[in-house]
Amino acid sequence: MLGCVTVWDELTGQAEAIAVFRAAAADFSLQDAPVGGSAMTHSWLITGPPGSGRSNLAYAFAAALLSSAGPDGDDATERQVAARTHPDLAVLSTEGVIIKMEDVKKIVASSQFSPSVGRYRVMIIEDADRMVERTSNVLLKALEEPPPRTVWLLCAPSEADLIPTIRSRVRTVRLRVPGVDEVAALISRRDGVDIATATRAAREAQSHIGMAHRLATNAEARERRQATLEIALGIRSVSDAVIAAANLLALAGDDAKAITEERDAEEREATLRSLGITPGGTIPPALRSQLRTLEEDQKRRATRSLRDGIDRILVDLLSLYRDILLMQLGAPLEPINLSIHDRLVAASEASTPAATLATLDAISTARRRIDGNVGPALALEAMLISTARRGVSQ
Repeated sequence: MLGCVTVWDELTGQAEAIAVFRAAAADFSLQDAPVGGSAMTHSWLITGPPGSGRSNLAYAFAAALLSSAGPDGDDATERQVAARTHPDLAVLSTEGVIIKMEDVKKIVASSQFSPSVGRYRVMIIEDADRMVERTSNVLLKALEEPPPRTVWLLCAPSEADLIPTIRSRVRTVRLRVPGVDEVAALISRRDGVDIATATRAAREAQSHIGMAHRLATNAEARERRQATLEIALGIRSVSDAVIAAANLLALAGDDAKAITEERDAEEREATLRSLGITPGGTIPPALRSQLRTLEEDQKRRATRSLRDGIDRILVDLLSLYRDILLMQLGAPLEPINLSIHDRLVAASEASTPAATLATLDAISTARRRIDGNVGPALALEAMLISTARRGVSQ
């Protein structure tokens, strides 16, 4: 496949991990036997920070395993995997806060099937860290006694996010954070964005590939991020902090709505069409339960999207105060928020490193509290009030 397009080409900054998976796929392709070659195992865990490309690597590996053309894959299989339509591929992902047990039971049952068109069957679980312990135990049974031609690929931020018994039954491949230049080159090439815009987006996204794509291609997303920084830099008092918390929550809501609203409408239209109902037509009572199920799924997705939006805001605030701290310490590192360099200089001169460190701690505490189901408004208020009382924000 030298000089040709391969399933690995759209990945960036993960040469070591790609080498591991390509070797496993090559070992796999040489065998007409159950899993167990020198490079191959029946269950994998791909870990790495958000935006490092965990799921992208999992799907590339799946395409290589399912292809009959060898470890670099082929176009037809890659298209099927990308569309999630390959008969020997099963995927479990969630747009809710947790992965439901019944969904894990379904994919476990599916893993027992024999391959339909190839030699192997590939099962992918994205965000495997979103399984609670009792749900994880359902998966554990499948990993303990897998069918001979089934391969599991789990994705999670770290090994610690999974229960020890699952960690002991998988081979872990850790991804690194790709460099800004690497992400910028990918975004520029793939999305047709000029390199300056792609570089700024990659830097401000802190090499999170998905967020870099969004910032590079969506002006409203860029504006919301800029507004987040302006709100934080504008806090002068406790009352400012309370107002700022409400404004940040509203920004997160707008961001979540922008992500989910269009998709919700498309899903509803597609569901009505599949049920034979014209737009605006009356929904027969017998079919209303199906729409209620769709609406419940969309509400769960909206809840997760809002939480993700709040976390994005907190990550942006961490980058802001990180820049301020580095300037206070005289560290010769480029700011993440280079576009507001003058504001960073002013903020760094108006505070102390100790106060900035305390603010960074307050933001990290707010993230933990929200992750622990503390109300976002309350967590944001507490965080910003503590910042205002230290007189950090300008």
